[in-house]
Amino acid sequence: MSLLGSLKFVLSRPHREAYPFLGASGAVAVATHYLGRRLNCPVVKGVSTASGLFFGFCLYFFRDPQRVAPPREGLVLAPADGRVVSIEKIAPPVELGMGETPVWRVATFLSVLNVHVNRMPVAGTVTRIVYHEGKFLNASLDKASTDNERNALSVTLPDGRMVAVVQIAGLIARRIVCSVKEGDRLEAGERFGLIRFGSRTDVYLPPGIEPLVAVGQTMIGGETVVAELAS
Repeated sequence: MSLLGSLKFVLSRPHREAYPFLGASGAVAVATHYLGRRLNCPVVKGVSTASGLFFGFCLYFFRDPQRVAPPREGLVLAPADGRVVSIEKIAPPVELGMGETPVWRVATFLSVLNVHVNRMPVAGTVTRIVYHEGKFLNASLDKASTDNERNALSVTLPDGRMVAVVQIAGLIARRIVCSVKEGDRLEAGERFGLIRFGSRTDVYLPPGIEPLVAVGQTMIGGETVVAELAS
């Protein structure tokens, strides 16, 4: 990636979920900056510096770069940026009612440095959304899929097959945002949510579909091909 491309990526427009954080930290930084100069108080100046740093962190964390999905039908795309930490055959989340037949699950771990916007892995209709309260374990652990707070979606493809995608809260994540509702029709690569401050996103493939990625691979949400539905 060129220097200009890198700058555009880092300085991309923040997701709307960032606005309350940016507004609050920006206001505190400006107010304490002028107050600290007037009072010459190290503590107030320290608050100003900390607020400014948090403002910069939020700009980076909530960045929402444009992505270009591959121009081909029948692909399962990465639902998030991050690193593949697990690929295994397991039954889909029971709350989605997709049966007990084991299918391939690809789990992507998002560190605080990754883009945290979630993208729809396939083109289809959202048929069920189920939010489940839980723990806040390290999202890279395998048991995070069942023990952690999560939001599960089932997506029905035009041919009737189903894909599941699950947003999982992490060790310091405290809010899962899902911006779609049941009945919505989305294209592959479209934004559908965000998880704040470290998390994991799992995608469950239809029966008989093999993943084309490997554990340890770096994923780019909305662009990396996870599987082909015709395989």
